Amino acid sequence: MGFKCGIVGLPNVGKSTLFNALTKTANAQAANYPFCTIEPNVGDVAVPEPRLDKIAAIGGSAQKIPARMNFVDIAGLVKGASKGEGLGNQFLANIRETDAVIYVLRCFEDDDITHVDGKIDPIADFETVETELMLADLESLEKRKGGLEKKIKQNDKDALQTMRLIELAIEALENGKPARTVEIDEDDKKAWKMLQLLTSKPVLYVANVDEDSAASGNAFSIKVTEHAKSEGAQSVAISAQIESEMALLDDAEQAEYLGAIGLEEPGLNRLIRAGYALLGLQTYFTVGPKEARAWTFQEGWTAPKCAGVIHGDFEKGFIRAETTAYDDYVDNNGEQGAKEAGKVRQEGKEYLVKDGDIMLFKFNV
Repeated sequence: MGFKCGIVGLPNVGKSTLFNALTKTANAQAANYPFCTIEPNVGDVAVPEPRLDKIAAIGGSAQKIPARMNFVDIAGLVKGASKGEGLGNQFLANIRETDAVIYVLRCFEDDDITHVDGKIDPIADFETVETELMLADLESLEKRKGGLEKKIKQNDKDALQTMRLIELAIEALENGKPARTVEIDEDDKKAWKMLQLLTSKPVLYVANVDEDSAASGNAFSIKVTEHAKSEGAQSVAISAQIESEMALLDDAEQAEYLGAIGLEEPGLNRLIRAGYALLGLQTYFTVGPKEARAWTFQEGWTAPKCAGVIHGDFEKGFIRAETTAYDDYVDNNGEQGAKEAGKVRQEGKEYLVKDGDIMLFKFNV
């Protein structure tokens, strides 16, 4: 499952530095001038999952394959991006292709790194970017209205539904509220998603702090946290510079470095987990002698749908799923012990898979 989180923000806030650390590459050129990122950089990132290590060891698996997320480094937006300023149109289209938006906000002072507005104000930075996305959404919606009017005259039900949703979105946007604040009925969610609104996507706030504030944050990052809470959103404080340096170290060196600066784990682990939670994603596992693997699924999915993550034939020909809860697998030292303890269940088509389940699918092709 290819879930994409777009990393957005003003120029020179640390987006590319953060992306480099996430992907442990230098593919995104991090430089002290606007628009140093000309094409969106896409990186595949392993989701940190200590449970996978545990079940692989118990199952004697030859290799471990973690779940993955995509992160897209999108060039810095500026005022007027919705009207094509800077490289606005191109980058707005790139954001449209993502599943969620990560706002990277500058929460550090550094005279050597120019801020496009000449001052450090993370909330003002956020408002600049969000405003451009809202203006782009408004323009997109107004253009769509014209094409729907003829269909509405013919009493086209889909067109009527789409126009109703467009009007709801426009009302919110004209009142200065992003599309994600609009409450959408379950029956309308598919049509709502088809509108492809930039501001309808879930958001995560990243406060990029200086190295000295990596463990406890600072006055700037506190403002970001408070703003996120006011929206019911999550925020993570990270020093992108520290994370990019740690990305070059092995596990032992990382642990030593983290201890020296008072952190329990890399900030990137928290960021990836927050992104995973933001999209309502969970993990189930398969384990055997060849490999132990983590699979991503949407919370609330049934066993057949989860089987389809592995292969479409698994979903089509689904018979049942042998299922063991993670704790039962660990407590009984693997599949055989869990079976002997009566902890392996036979689940059918209606079973809602739970985070951490260890699955063995039975199917007919």
